[in-house]
Amino acid sequence: MIRYTLSCDQDHQFESWFQSSAAFFALEKAGHLSCAVCGSASVSLALMAPSVSAKGSKTDLSTPMSEAEKSLSKLRKDVEDNSDYVGKSFVDEARKMHDGEAPERAIWGEAKLDDAKKLVDDGVPVMPLPFMPKRKTN
Repeated sequence: MIRYTLSCDQDHQFESWFQSSAAFFALEKAGHLSCAVCGSASVSLALMAPSVSAKGSKTDLSTPMSEAEKSLSKLRKDVEDNSDYVGKSFVDEARKMHDGEAPERAIWGEAKLDDAKKLVDDGVPVMPLPFMPKRKTN
């Protein structure tokens, strides 16, 4: 893994991790990069100094670095602390609440894009979250 500092044509700077430098350049060439702040597709490597870890230290990828990452971490914590994770039953649970078949409560979970669009089309108030559920590790 390699961490690059990137910048967009609006002078926003942000960091992102890539599998390798070749992976970064392949994504850049294909136009698959966008600014984490404004969404601009004009993204390039920013001037940066290499980061060398002290011997024996480990990089903790779960620690937020930028203000955007800190805000996203806070949002995730608020969602997890104040709602029920219903996993892949999200569509069924949301529809039951909307139809009055289950008590209303704050929920979050997973849904296929087509199923989520059907909820929206049917007037069920849902919105996508900018993060995926945490995966359990052994």
